[in-house]
Amino acid sequence: MRIELTEVALDVEVSGEGPVVLLLHGFPDSHLLWRHQVPALNAAGFRTIAPTLRGFGGSDRPEGGPEAYHPAKHVGDVMELLTRLKVGRFHVVGHDWGSGVAQGIASVVPHRVQSLSLLSVGHIGAVRDAGWEQKQRSWYMLLFQLAGLAEDWLARDDFAMLREMLAEHPDAESVIEPLRAPGALTAALNIYRAGLPPEAQFAPHEPVAPLPERVPVLGVWSTGDRFLTEYSMERTGDHVAGPWRYERVEEAGHWLQLDRPETVNDLLLSFLKENA
Repeated sequence: MRIELTEVALDVEVSGEGPVVLLLHGFPDSHLLWRHQVPALNAAGFRTIAPTLRGFGGSDRPEGGPEAYHPAKHVGDVMELLTRLKVGRFHVVGHDWGSGVAQGIASVVPHRVQSLSLLSVGHIGAVRDAGWEQKQRSWYMLLFQLAGLAEDWLARDDFAMLREMLAEHPDAESVIEPLRAPGALTAALNIYRAGLPPEAQFAPHEPVAPLPERVPVLGVWSTGDRFLTEYSMERTGDHVAGPWRYERVEEAGHWLQLDRPETVNDLLLSFLKENA
């Protein structure tokens, strides 16, 4: 369904009955990333809300440059969406950039977040502390800052370089297709330009607040993730003030919920039920 918010309209999948689980995707996906999780969660008695974030898929791409796509804008969109859907307390699951948005939500309204599940991307403090191996894996984030150049590099030769980056993505072709629309690739890249400028990655930085004490946190990392080190997720526990659980998924790439859906579903359901 399409839901009109103050600034944008979002493409949202809502299904099931029961306690709410909010599912947040990352780059360059849409709510379809969760197609294996939604039926399992619904069958277990949960209501799922899976929005496609602004700038991605069938959701609006507002004008205004990178700041229109700052992670805080995504947090605002999701909070307004939950208000429109009359949601009180909820669980939140985030993957990739969705993990960052999920952490922002937990920090803003910890009293409403029953649990927080982070897939692939952990706390920014742990990512920063993961050393040069993580910085080497994050090289593309610097490239993505170069407006125009990044778009040309990713899209040339029928998106050959983006295909290489998405080599482990089971849905690579269907994810690339919407990016052919005018302005779509720029909109998708703008979350990096607004949320992770070079100084946020490499310059000296102030300590980042830990995740709130009242929010239980699950961190899940997969052994085939070529973009994130295990340290960056495992040591996220150092930045969690409340209960922390770490899980490692074998034989899965960055898009672990597509590679090993049953394993990811079991982990999520176990954690959700622990924090019902």
